Amino acid sequence: MVRSGLRQLVLRPKFGTQLRCVHSEEKKWQSVAAATATAASLSACANAQENLQPMHTFKYSDTTVRLAEPHQLQPKPDAAGLQFGKLFTDHMLKIEYHQRLGGWQKPVITPFENLVLHPAAKVLHYAVELFEGMKAYRGVDGRIRLFRPEKNMERMNRSAVRSGLPTFSGEELIKCLSRLVSIDQEWVPHSESSSLYIRPTLIGIDPSLGVACLESALLYAILSPVGAYFSSGFQPVSLMADPQYTRAFPGGCGDRKMGSNYAPTIHVQHEANLRGYQQVLWLYGPEEQLTEVGTMNIFVLLINDEGELELVTPNLDGLILPGVTRMSILELTRGWNEFKVSERKITMGEMIHSMNENRLVEMFGAGTACIVSPVASIHYKDMTIKIPTGSQENPLYRRLERALTSIQYGRVEHPWAVPID
Repeated sequence: MVRSGLRQLVLRPKFGTQLRCVHSEEKKWQSVAAATATAASLSACANAQENLQPMHTFKYSDTTVRLAEPHQLQPKPDAAGLQFGKLFTDHMLKIEYHQRLGGWQKPVITPFENLVLHPAAKVLHYAVELFEGMKAYRGVDGRIRLFRPEKNMERMNRSAVRSGLPTFSGEELIKCLSRLVSIDQEWVPHSESSSLYIRPTLIGIDPSLGVACLESALLYAILSPVGAYFSSGFQPVSLMADPQYTRAFPGGCGDRKMGSNYAPTIHVQHEANLRGYQQVLWLYGPEEQLTEVGTMNIFVLLINDEGELELVTPNLDGLILPGVTRMSILELTRGWNEFKVSERKITMGEMIHSMNENRLVEMFGAGTACIVSPVASIHYKDMTIKIPTGSQENPLYRRLERALTSIQYGRVEHPWAVPID
């Protein structure tokens, strides 16, 4: 009861809590309750901006599982014919968040199904949405492993803070994802050229128009067996670098994994394909800094002005995504201590100067989906910058690919690989 003499309020948690009132006095108290809840939501949103540690989180131990019926199970595909993100497994994970119900609700693993959203859900109008990309690998010993999943959780929470979405315990979500993968473990390809892609997604589902902190959200995860990201495999690709297009800017969200970063790139990618190039090299500013290539981080191996062999990747200045593969490449190469490894600004001017003096050695993209992708050329304005990546006797990108996949597929024991028991 809300107050003596008033009728009881009815809670409907499907799309956030709704209140049914029956007379004017009740409406008055409903307004007070709504204002209080809104104030609490805004306060929680403000607090989230300052602290990634969630005040409340879901618990893996509360997870319930509803398995698919035999007639709902799909035949497992041939690993040789897998395309990226075209096929999905039999189950999914869903965790709701409702401010008025105390925050995060219990995790549920269900048969794969469509989502039901209110037409005014914030994700549909204001792109209140973020996601992560991870993989599960079936090792040479038959065990299934995740690759540095805690780094994905850290990045996902950073994206949540910037989006006004609720944060959570990364450790608990890793446990939930591991359970989901273990249920659909036969979908993890028995192949060292394939893997199971994991897509955790967090969206705002408030049924109201208005750009404001939300009260309801949905965290869900789906799984997809995948082969090579690029159909060309390890064939070096060509890039289009057009200064009129910018992917991100200082103070923006280029360093967060939000869907709003990707939609504006689709038209530019299509234009690059029409011109005969495979990917877009994103430039920024009057100096035309290299930032990312397609949806990947970028690396350049060159001989610098001091005559040193140097591996360069753009520094984390807010323009680019802090990739887990990027981080791993930096840590591996610094551990080798065979050449200089730098996180610094690199411009088209430096690329052209290095090409003219025959000091470019290799260039490659790096990311979870592709691991590494070699680059053969950059088409910029009226010129082509040729990079001898594919003609190296023992290219660095191949060496890195072998080192990373040896960890992911369990050919070597490494703390970055987290087994799923």
